[in-house]
Amino acid sequence: MGACAKDTALPTAPQPLAPAAANAVIPNGVMMQAFYWDVPINSNGQSWWQVLGSKSQELKDAGITAVWLPPAYKGGNVNDVGYGVYDRYDLGEFNQKGTVPTRYGTVSQLTSAISALHGKGIQVYEDMVMNHLTFADAQEQFNVGGTNYNVYSSFTYPGRGNTYSSYKWHWYNFNGTQQAPNNGWYQWNAWDFQPYANNDAYDNLLGSEIRYADVNQRTETKNWGNWITAKLSLDGYRLDATKHIQTSYVNEWLDAVKGSSGRFAVSEAWFRNLTDLNNYAAATGGRTSLFDVPLHYTFQDMSNGNGAWDMRGLQFAGFTEANGALSVSFVDNHDTDHPGALYSPVTNLKMLAYAYILTRQKGYPCVFYKDYFNYGLGPQIKKLIQIRQANAFGPATEYTSVNDANVYAYSRAGDATHAGLLVLLNDGGSSASKGITTPFKSVSLTDATGNNAGTITTNSSGYAVFPVGARSYAVWVPTGGSTTPPPTGTGTNVTFNINYSNTVTGQDLYVIGSTAQLGAWNTANAIKMSTNPWPAWTKTINLTSGTSVQYKYIRKDGAGNVLWEGGANRSFTPSGTSMTRNDTWQP
Repeated sequence: MGACAKDTALPTAPQPLAPAAANAVIPNGVMMQAFYWDVPINSNGQSWWQVLGSKSQELKDAGITAVWLPPAYKGGNVNDVGYGVYDRYDLGEFNQKGTVPTRYGTVSQLTSAISALHGKGIQVYEDMVMNHLTFADAQEQFNVGGTNYNVYSSFTYPGRGNTYSSYKWHWYNFNGTQQAPNNGWYQWNAWDFQPYANNDAYDNLLGSEIRYADVNQRTETKNWGNWITAKLSLDGYRLDATKHIQTSYVNEWLDAVKGSSGRFAVSEAWFRNLTDLNNYAAATGGRTSLFDVPLHYTFQDMSNGNGAWDMRGLQFAGFTEANGALSVSFVDNHDTDHPGALYSPVTNLKMLAYAYILTRQKGYPCVFYKDYFNYGLGPQIKKLIQIRQANAFGPATEYTSVNDANVYAYSRAGDATHAGLLVLLNDGGSSASKGITTPFKSVSLTDATGNNAGTITTNSSGYAVFPVGARSYAVWVPTGGSTTPPPTGTGTNVTFNINYSNTVTGQDLYVIGSTAQLGAWNTANAIKMSTNPWPAWTKTINLTSGTSVQYKYIRKDGAGNVLWEGGANRSFTPSGTSMTRNDTWQP
């Protein structure tokens, strides 16, 4: 039978005050984690940086719009995967810890790889490890309670000297340090993390734990963030282990380094519980996206069930559905899929999970390099990305009255230039068919994945019966709806003009709106305007042509205090090479 009133159409636009990340993410973009835990130091005579550079065209053809690089700086030895940080300023340039290259190569190979990726229009995000340092140069002595202790906590970088930074680290720059061989901890300052989830977050993770209660470490790490951003021409950041770092400092770092640049940021706050992740999103104030860890565990439950799990658990699932503008959805990563990993991978029905995140209305999906290249899933993932970029547009519907223990269905209605889609996921051991009232009335649809042959035609109400194979997925798209990605890089230079005199020193006017280029309604990353001269304010921003935009103006001061203008959201669709919006503040 057809869908009834229980089926739920999802909202299409955020409210003006909704927390959301203001990141320059390409519409319907797809990120790739461009490494895994044990990538080879040498692959057919190439370093990992050279491997990635050589794949730039292949990644572009696959529809990858951004890559997340591993930690690019020197660890304790050439085998270190980057999270055992020794020197954050050594990108494979100095002879330290017995090697010039890092595990991934030299600094010249790194910058060449980034140039190759940028040359194909692919954004580059760097993994920022800010919680700790490891493999100190020497021991130091400190005294607690009248007892002297010797700890490895002196970082003087004899191989680099003062190049790029003269900052040296000593025991007083840390809260404590992990000691070999028993991995116990010496602590001399209070841990300065912010507890969450009944203290599931904790400061002492690894190595020497940086003390961010001290302004000197805060300033140095911000200086480093700005240095590496400029050095590598970064488009964004992945922040490692942020639940172990003082949250107020995470916010301070993001404001100082990411700021209102439009660069992307996503933080690893590994909370399995959705409430805990929502609390962290509130504490960071929309400054950073977050990996959807609860959704990963949902996929893991599906995988472990291996056909016995109730697929209705995918309805409205995870942080992606709770706060899609801040969510980075993923199936697996370097921490879930490597020998001795603390977390478990999705081993069964993995392509169902990818079909889910790549057709979703909400979230910024991240593809795992190992899944794409090593496990041979690349052709299927590439096809799903093509479908995403051609068809995954418009309002979404959860078919709560149609879904059952084996089959999950979800649709995107499309928009004026994109035909939309209907996805079905089946974890059962037998093929299935579902009668669904779709948004597509009197339309013929084909399975763009190629998993099902033939054509299905809906009636005047949009109803038809759609098949999906056993332990498989289907994405039905209206015939004539292209599965070729739309052209990228087309934009309209829109100049926003407004007269506004109700400011004092320290206050400025900003434009904010519904798209990534306009901050996605996140006041922390609204676009600052210039006076021309005061009280005339202006700003020119390149917006995606043909995509409807809603926007407003706000007044903000250096402390982050915000005044929103009143009235309804303004709305228009950019077109042509340039446009001008002349507005009056709405009381």
